[in-house]
Amino acid sequence: MSKLVDSLPSEKNGWLNVNPVVKALELVQDLIVISLCIGLFGFMVLQIRLMFLSLLPPVNFNAVTADILSLLIWVELFRLLIIYLQEKRISIGVAVEVAIVSVLREIIVRGILETQGTQVLAVCAFLLSLSVLMVIRVWLPPTFENIDPEETVSQRRKTHFKQTVGQSNNSYVHSSSSIE
Repeated sequence: MSKLVDSLPSEKNGWLNVNPVVKALELVQDLIVISLCIGLFGFMVLQIRLMFLSLLPPVNFNAVTADILSLLIWVELFRLLIIYLQEKRISIGVAVEVAIVSVLREIIVRGILETQGTQVLAVCAFLLSLSVLMVIRVWLPPTFENIDPEETVSQRRKTHFKQTVGQSNNSYVHSSSSIE
């Protein structure tokens, strides 16, 4: 993002230079994400402590299962924030995994037998759409720094077009030379 802003024309002699403002806003955003990571890590430590205390007799298996699944959700959210700090993007795969685990946690905690039929169908449709998104994500090109997916597709089409035109021109040359 910063390279994109660096390439934008800005008024050197004007009253507003965009680059320092954008860099300051990115720094503030990174500080917010870092504070979220620290808070989430602290919350996970407290959650682990409560989970171990809930393992003392009498054991409530629904509460323990809910705590474990909640902890997995927090770990995935923490991983999502770390990926954002490293790559300055949100990972679609991790976000979809968080959504899937969250939905399954709610179903497991409530119990499938106590859930209404329409809610079960809605959850099934939602999980199906998330699984389709996970499959489609595999074919999406990565959008890392200096890689533009549209440009890559455009280059492939241009190369294919040149090869097609070149083959048709070669067949035209060969056919016209055989006529003479």
